[in-house]
Amino acid sequence: MEHFDASLSTYFKALLGPRDTRVKGWFLLDNYIPTFICSTIYLLIVWLGPKYMKNRQPLACRRILVVYNLGLTLLSLYMFCELVTGVWEGNYNFFCQGTRSAGEADMKIIRVLWWYYFSKLIEFMDTFFFILRKNNHQITVLHVYHHASMLNIWWFVMNWVPCGHSYFGATLNSFIHVLMYSYYGLSSVPSMRPYLWWKKYITQGQLIQFVLTIIQTTCGVIWPCSFPLGWLYFQIGYMISLITLFTNFYIQTYNKQGSSRRKEHLKDHQNGSLAAANGHTNNFSSLENNVKPRKQRKD
Repeated sequence: MEHFDASLSTYFKALLGPRDTRVKGWFLLDNYIPTFICSTIYLLIVWLGPKYMKNRQPLACRRILVVYNLGLTLLSLYMFCELVTGVWEGNYNFFCQGTRSAGEADMKIIRVLWWYYFSKLIEFMDTFFFILRKNNHQITVLHVYHHASMLNIWWFVMNWVPCGHSYFGATLNSFIHVLMYSYYGLSSVPSMRPYLWWKKYITQGQLIQFVLTIIQTTCGVIWPCSFPLGWLYFQIGYMISLITLFTNFYIQTYNKQGSSRRKEHLKDHQNGSLAAANGHTNNFSSLENNVKPRKQRKD
């Protein structure tokens, strides 16, 4: 294993250049094998988990979901605040920022971005909870691609470009995750579900995040600094792949829901019954008159 790791390190050095020595000895960063093994185990669980749960009852996991989502909400909030203050203290340049030009502020960014990298490992639990609750429809190509790729990408980022221009996408993503995990935490409490209306806007925020990251990354290409151009080109390509997948998800999820609701609304009027309040139905509204209410989920 040591020989394989040495060979891998030699290959990475030839391809990407020398590593950033500031993260030498940091947990999980010295060699790639642990990150690769975690990602492989994740993909195996994605494949085998639904088969294991097929003939078993779904688990509610309600209490642990509240704690889990609250924890990730607070961690995301911490990372967002620390990144913003670190960028401010280091007087980071929006258009392009090198990895060795802000002194102690760079180290602050590096420490926070290590937590960002580690949070991608914690977020594997998103998928595991879907499997345990038998919400297999939520384990999409987008979901698995995003979770499996982010941990691996950020291992490389932390070893070669752990600060500088790398801060922007992580800062935006941390803010979006504050909104997202607070939503998921609240939705774990059945009594809160009727008041949760912003899921659609979280997806819109994610798409805006990717577009802004592309714009900011492109600035580094047009007005270059000491930040390696190869990483910028890679990030633009990766953001394009996420925009493509998230846009498809948005269209499939919300446009179809809107079309379905319009059909239900028309049918209700044809039957002489009224739709729910505000002129449209929603997932949490109780239907009136002759429309049979849907059975509440037990989880």
